[in-house]
Amino acid sequence: MTGPGESSAEHLLSFPNMQRVPSPRLELYQYRNFLDAASCDALVERIEAQHRPSTIADDNGDDLFRTSSTCDLDASDPIVAGLDRLLGHISGIHPAHGEPLQGQRYDVGQEFKPHTDYFEPNGTDYQIHCAVPGQRTWTFMIYLNDVEAGGATRFKWLDKTVQPERGKLLIWNNRRPDGMVNPASLHHGMKVRAGRKYVITRWYRERPWG
Repeated sequence: MTGPGESSAEHLLSFPNMQRVPSPRLELYQYRNFLDAASCDALVERIEAQHRPSTIADDNGDDLFRTSSTCDLDASDPIVAGLDRLLGHISGIHPAHGEPLQGQRYDVGQEFKPHTDYFEPNGTDYQIHCAVPGQRTWTFMIYLNDVEAGGATRFKWLDKTVQPERGKLLIWNNRRPDGMVNPASLHHGMKVRAGRKYVITRWYRERPWG
């Protein structure tokens, strides 16, 4: 562990399969084959069983801004608990700083338009979401399947597009080196053109969750 609520480049790059995406603007990493096929398939089954329409903080009036479905995963489920431990190991962040693991499901035509994962400090919902656990710090996102067409994650400021691959872990720091939120973390969950897309997301916070 690098510290109860923090990861670091040194820690992440200590794993042989970890790759840092070259950019002076954003700490962005990818780790291929992070999660095995059987675990991915089991998590897809759980998302399919209990997904609901996704929502956003600070409603912007665009009903098509985020059109995916969301699933809150049961922490007592052995598959989910195992992934929680694995993410704690790879991140170096104490699990208490993590939001509950969440799954997302995208059908054809669905997307999450360009957005940041952090809460806007001046946003109307900032105090609601951040009063206790603080701001979001790191994002760890796992693609659970290969998408037939579309469904990439595009970081506009970096001109970097990441294609979904089953088991691939994508990681980024939502802050700049000075600790302020980083607008360069803006990313677009692009429309699925064929098939379906499933991902798991774990967001970490400045302070323990809850």
